[in-house]
Amino acid sequence: MTDTQAPAPQPAPEMAPDTAKPKARRRGLTILAIVVVIGLIVWAVFHFLLAKPEQETDDAYVAGDVVAITARDPGQITAIHADNTQTVKAGDPLLDLDPATADVALSSAEAELARAVRATRADFSKVGESGAAVVQARAQLSAATADYARRQGAAAQGAISGEELAHAADAVKVARANLTLAQSQQTQARSTVQGTDTSTNPAVLAAAAAYRRAAITRSHMHIVAPIDGVVAQRTVQIGQQVAAGTPLMAVVPLSKVWVDANFRETQLKDLRIGQPATVTADMYGGDVVFHGHVIGVGAGSGNAFALLPPQNASGNWIKIVQRVPVRIGLDPNELVRNPLRVGLSVNATVDTANLGGQRLGRPAAQAYGNKPVDGGDPAVEARIRQIIAANR
Repeated sequence: MTDTQAPAPQPAPEMAPDTAKPKARRRGLTILAIVVVIGLIVWAVFHFLLAKPEQETDDAYVAGDVVAITARDPGQITAIHADNTQTVKAGDPLLDLDPATADVALSSAEAELARAVRATRADFSKVGESGAAVVQARAQLSAATADYARRQGAAAQGAISGEELAHAADAVKVARANLTLAQSQQTQARSTVQGTDTSTNPAVLAAAAAYRRAAITRSHMHIVAPIDGVVAQRTVQIGQQVAAGTPLMAVVPLSKVWVDANFRETQLKDLRIGQPATVTADMYGGDVVFHGHVIGVGAGSGNAFALLPPQNASGNWIKIVQRVPVRIGLDPNELVRNPLRVGLSVNATVDTANLGGQRLGRPAAQAYGNKPVDGGDPAVEARIRQIIAANR
């Protein structure tokens, strides 16, 4: 090699490992920070700008009516026709009580009604009898008066004594008193039946009312379901003696359950009656969504109606955000497909976009139709007419 030949290039020295690692870490952290910031921006846009306004809570539970079945008259349980978890229709038999005592009372009331009809018929007969007595007393007075007049003429001619004339005068007084007595008895007899017939006489009406009462008591020995639902809380056994008012079981209409969602007081500003709501139950998970609407807001927070309400004006006080129950009605068709049970936990979400509804609940409406009363049974009324006709 000559002196004029250029030296071969030397390779660049390699970067030290301690310098490359911090740069890679900073680059990764920068990318992560950018991703987080973009994610927060996207979340904020969707949450505050694009997402529809709504309020949700997981402090919500299924609620429903628990229709109590109680004994209306004392008796001994002889039959149980429905048990817990079984479904019943309105009018289906639930329980039977021993009807022996009620049957005896009904037979006694029937006999009393027949006796009242016969007594009333006798009262009508007394009216005719008293009328005949009045006619007879009037005839006797007329005869006594005529006899007295003849004796007065004879006494004037000296044909009879004064004593005989006095006896004739006394006979007139007795006849007049008998007529007054007969007329009084006639008035008394008429007062018991005047303006009535056998069917409308007060004594007969009272006996008929007693018969109806006995028939109602007899009907209470057979207890039927007042509404459609599921039997729950059966507490009686065969042979048990129960008193009037004893709880026997309950019927829960699961087709009419609702949700009581306990929203915080800070969530109630935009809640209105009629706003749509969606509900998911822990029982079915998120795969089953129930749809409904707000039908009412509670009149106060839960602790205001507690057995021992808080006394915030005494002692130490700590501010606690209160919750107010909001009632959400559910679609009955969805409840048929996926029935809910009273007390289940649910998640409720209310769409508060529409603020045109009312803040207060709807006017009161009848939740259930009038239950047929025990009185006025056509069979009982027909039996009363039959008893009256047979003893008239």
